Amino acid sequence: MSGLIWFVAHTRPRCEKKLVEFCEREKIPATLPLSRSVRAYRGKKVVFHNPLFPGYVFLRLAPGEKSRIFQSDHIANLLEVVEQELFAGQLCAILAALQTDMEIRLAPGIGSGARVIIKRGPLQGVEGVVETRHGVSTVLLRLDFIGQAAAVKIDAVDLELI
Repeated sequence: MSGLIWFVAHTRPRCEKKLVEFCEREKIPATLPLSRSVRAYRGKKVVFHNPLFPGYVFLRLAPGEKSRIFQSDHIANLLEVVEQELFAGQLCAILAALQTDMEIRLAPGIGSGARVIIKRGPLQGVEGVVETRHGVSTVLLRLDFIGQAAAVKIDAVDLELI
């Protein structure tokens, strides 16, 4: 595998696993870190494996092989990694952490004053402004209705920056 360098493939929406399947067929080394989440539905626990970094797959290609990856319909852009050793070390650490039983989630850069939209739950689609953040998972969100504000506590993973 010498001579291969890291690239970051920015995928089309919800195409990360499809790109990895394409890479497997084409014998292109691809890495897609998946986080495990458990949700309860009508008393049953269901385990999901979702991309830790939605929209991104990490590839190793020879410098002249970049055009090969664009044969897939699943890629939007291919980003070159400048610091190869640093990137490889960080990715290795993330993959090692995913092998543990610890719950690992992407830490969204959502802080006070950020404009967000709610992605899931009964308030899905509602826009708001983050008032404060408590810990890594809970934010106090201000929703402006008819000139008045209502405060709601919501998990940060259910928010998306606007």
